[in-house]
Amino acid sequence: MPEADAFTRAYWDAAAEGRLLIRRCRTCGRAHHYPREFCPHCWSEDVTWEPASGRAALYTWSVVHRNDLLPFGERTPYVAAVVDLAEGPRMMTEVVECADAGRLRAGMEVEVVFRDGVPVFRARG
Repeated sequence: MPEADAFTRAYWDAAAEGRLLIRRCRTCGRAHHYPREFCPHCWSEDVTWEPASGRAALYTWSVVHRNDLLPFGERTPYVAAVVDLAEGPRMMTEVVECADAGRLRAGMEVEVVFRDGVPVFRARG
């Protein structure tokens, strides 16, 4: 579990409550993720937290069969993934509740769920 600092505490507190937050720039209007104190698009520091819908599309993924780092080794195989959030940003994550990774498809709809206070995604529907 990442350690929250003064800046990311809002993100991790929301995740512990089952809410996904992203950052949005008040200058250019674009959303971004991972959380930063400035906009990576226009460099403005006028950014704010906002709730994300939790809807996304699967962009890419890889099935991890071996990982020697704790606690990941106990979870193999697992699906490491990148999703495109409905709000625009791309997010690294894990696809859970996926018994058959062969059924995953680029563009398939996924939704956020939370495991131990960490946002992960599962197929919608």
